[in-house]
Amino acid sequence: MRIRQAGPNDAPVLVELGALTFTNTFGHMYDPKDLEEFISSTYTVEQHLVHLTHGRESFWLLEDDNGQAMAFGWAGACKLPVPDLEKNAGEVKRLYVHPDHFGKKLGTLVLEKMLDWLDQVGYSSIYLGVWSENYGAQRLYGRHGFVKTCEYEFPVGNHRDREFIFKRVQSFGQETDVTR
Repeated sequence: MRIRQAGPNDAPVLVELGALTFTNTFGHMYDPKDLEEFISSTYTVEQHLVHLTHGRESFWLLEDDNGQAMAFGWAGACKLPVPDLEKNAGEVKRLYVHPDHFGKKLGTLVLEKMLDWLDQVGYSSIYLGVWSENYGAQRLYGRHGFVKTCEYEFPVGNHRDREFIFKRVQSFGQETDVTR
């Protein structure tokens, strides 16, 4: 396996893996029309190219020895609706693992790479959004120093998901209680 920074040529792979993972993980929650609208507007090569060429954003791609995408993450400037957001706040925007590779701790590898990058680029604080019922992800983020700070609604078509916003408040490796 290897983790590398993704470039513009990787946009189709990121789009495909993103749409597959989102649909596999959350698709059952939505009306098919809402899901299709969300997927077709969110997972486009054009949209990914904008972010792949932005200097303060980065995609990280985890591939197997044959170059097949297993997981990816996207980090950059925070766009979450955080009250009193710090001027130079960063965000873990996506962390997706191919359904065939769940449970292999690949998300941890990609998350750690993104957190290192966010620190190196100089973001003053780091946030992320996570579905309120994605307990496994919340535990992962807690192990990496994140705690819940607020909530918002994440739209998927006409559906609104209850999302938690987590903020990193301590360094890696210290277990954090995310139940507060």
